[in-house]
Amino acid sequence: MENKIKLEIVTPYGLILSEEVDEVSTSGSEGDFGVLPGHVPFFTTLKIGMLSYKKGNATKYVFVNWGYAEIGPDRVMILADSAEKSEDIDVERAKAAMKRAEERLRKAEEFDFARATASLERAVARIQVAERRTI
Repeated sequence: MENKIKLEIVTPYGLILSEEVDEVSTSGSEGDFGVLPGHVPFFTTLKIGMLSYKKGNATKYVFVNWGYAEIGPDRVMILADSAEKSEDIDVERAKAAMKRAEERLRKAEEFDFARATASLERAVARIQVAERRTI
């Protein structure tokens, strides 16, 4: 594995990827980072995002849904909540999920969560005070 990195991506559903690659790039909680052979070891959390890796002249992509990355001089181990290779992603399903999420956000804008929570707290306090009055 000289001048290569062993990239492994594991989810609760199993091994998604195990390949020897030339370079890995992804989004950690502290920012984007890249890994080449011989990288200094570190451990970080991952954000939702894209992981890319180069193998020869080809660049391939994987969707990563949160997780952890353990980096070593010759290995990148990704433990993710879920992950999908770009070719395995159902684009129509992803578009439908995006549309549903946008609709929910539009409805959330009409609903002031903080204001409703404060109103509920006030109502509960009033009931508790009223019950004390009758004891």
